[in-house]
Amino acid sequence: MSPELRLQPTQYNSKLQNPHTGTPGEMKLTEYISCDGLGIAELIRNREINREEALKCAMDAAELLNPDINAIIELFPEPLAASDDAGAPFHGVPFLIKDLALHAKGVLNEMGSRLAQGIRAQHDTDLMKRFRQAGLRTIGRASTPEFGYCPTTEPVVNGPSRNPWDLARMPGGSSGATAASVAAGIVPLAHANDGGGSIRIPASCCGLVGLKPSRGRVPNGPDSAEPLSGLAVEFAVTRTVRDAAALLDAVKGPGIGDPFEILIPGEAYAGSMLKEPGSLKIAWMNEPWSGVEVNKEVRDTIPKTAQLCEELGHQVVEARPSLDWEHFFEATVVLWAANLAVFIDYAAMLTGRPVDEDHLEATVLACYREGKQIKAETLLRAQAAANQVCRGIGGFFQEYDILLTPTVTQPPLPLGVINANDPGLDAKAWSKRTFDFCPFTPLFNTTGQPAISLPLHRSSAGLPLGVQFAGRYGAEHTLLQLARQLEQAAPWPLNAPLLEQRS
Repeated sequence: MSPELRLQPTQYNSKLQNPHTGTPGEMKLTEYISCDGLGIAELIRNREINREEALKCAMDAAELLNPDINAIIELFPEPLAASDDAGAPFHGVPFLIKDLALHAKGVLNEMGSRLAQGIRAQHDTDLMKRFRQAGLRTIGRASTPEFGYCPTTEPVVNGPSRNPWDLARMPGGSSGATAASVAAGIVPLAHANDGGGSIRIPASCCGLVGLKPSRGRVPNGPDSAEPLSGLAVEFAVTRTVRDAAALLDAVKGPGIGDPFEILIPGEAYAGSMLKEPGSLKIAWMNEPWSGVEVNKEVRDTIPKTAQLCEELGHQVVEARPSLDWEHFFEATVVLWAANLAVFIDYAAMLTGRPVDEDHLEATVLACYREGKQIKAETLLRAQAAANQVCRGIGGFFQEYDILLTPTVTQPPLPLGVINANDPGLDAKAWSKRTFDFCPFTPLFNTTGQPAISLPLHRSSAGLPLGVQFAGRYGAEHTLLQLARQLEQAAPWPLNAPLLEQRS
């Protein structure tokens, strides 16, 4: 077993219980960033600090660290209104929203694009309402790649966001800016969404917990029923498993008028997470269906993780579901491009700007033009192909509880390597460039299954290397139970040492 996994189990989140040793109004920034969201809420609830002190710490951290990571594009003069109920799970906890999909009434929603500059939301989305009800105090909005169509966060309009573990490297995408903000210590958790890996990819790059819930678990309304033809899911990135579980409890369930509902478990995730999952049957693979090369350090994390899972009492075997990659890839490109074309046309209608090279990045424009050519027949065939994938993968998960894979194929890449403004790439070439970095994540957007990236490893250069666990549809409780086990057995750093370097 590798030395980095020879770690003794620790009392769950013992270092998060109460890091504050002063009197109200005296919380230090180092204490603030040592807490997860539930830890901050507990300090506020116990009157060891107040909401304004937590807010001040977040704003001070943003002022100190955001110039380095270039993640937050707008800090609000006052946090957005949230529940004053001291019993709310995240009462008084500072929070950020990604500038894409989810939106808050009266707040800009520019989607990382010159085309969409100035668009201001007319209402809260259902999920935004639930974030408010959970007690989260939204202090600003964070950058996104243009229309979320990139696995790194380097939009022309806002410039590149940087990874707090290494400022010369990408934080992932498309939720890379919120992930960088959490990893740096500005907020303990933040909004994210995922249409092909956009929660899990930045979680891997930035050393965070990135849970993509099952399709239908979190509401997308009222503006969308099944965003990205059902591929996209809204949620968050967190530092700890318990924050992910508690937040899922706070936001789960359908919105008014949603087209379908999935079964809500009888027990809260925060409670069921504390139970042992029993002996799970876990399959693992570290070579993608596409055949693209995986970095050796990334590839080696999977047998190491498999061994740790065995030591925790699980049955672990090397096995992989069957997938016709080319058929899957072609269908996914159609679904993405068709949806992007509609999305961009709507933004252009709102702003009155033309859809051209002056307002869109080169690859986004290429994908838009591809999407405009897609016929209804082609779209329906892509949806039928997605259905075939769901049936095949569903059969695999009748035999296995969990599939373990790398989250991405490489450690966080240097900024500029994945260039969304490359005029030499058409829609298919750009999609392949994207999938070469993240071939393991988009499958579970198609199937709608829950998947989580956990920051269990580090590269030889000290960069985070996430591993992905996918579970059966609707079985987030199993993923969270396993994630908690692993968090105890092999704890990870709560955030990057950027604050120490800047203090």
